[in-house]
Amino acid sequence: MADPVEIERKFLVARMPDLGDARRSSLRQGYVTRPEDSVEVRLRQTDDGHVLCLKSGEGIVRGEREVTLSAAQFDALWPQTEGRRIEKTRWTGPLDDGLVYELDVFAGDLAPLVMVEVEFPSEEAAARFVPPAWFGRDISDDKRFRNKALAIAGAPQPDDDADG
Repeated sequence: MADPVEIERKFLVARMPDLGDARRSSLRQGYVTRPEDSVEVRLRQTDDGHVLCLKSGEGIVRGEREVTLSAAQFDALWPQTEGRRIEKTRWTGPLDDGLVYELDVFAGDLAPLVMVEVEFPSEEAAARFVPPAWFGRDISDDKRFRNKALAIAGAPQPDDDADG
């Protein structure tokens, strides 16, 4: 059986869209793994519950496994993420072709960063995707914009090298 994968492209947001059809949720997530670790282990609390996620790989196709946690399990592990946390408001809404966007408005030290991600059923669909006008620069391959990197190093400066 193949490992579950996530095929995702990520963009900065050029301008905020109409969020009238979007669903809002609050997220906080922290990273158990250290910057030098090749596998990412993340805890996430949302309005809906608690999850432990393991991610591996590079680029737009990455391995991803999630395990639901109880609130007590989450609370027991959360202290291990000290210094490697982010908070954001996520807006989830429809795009053309049945796709869904997840727009993240970061809080705290990462404000005013706003990014949007889209998951795809295949690499071909990801390659064919034409982003709406409100999407900004494609940062799918820029490691500085991974949530783990943001939690550890903060938001990249606008004049930083875009290749990451």
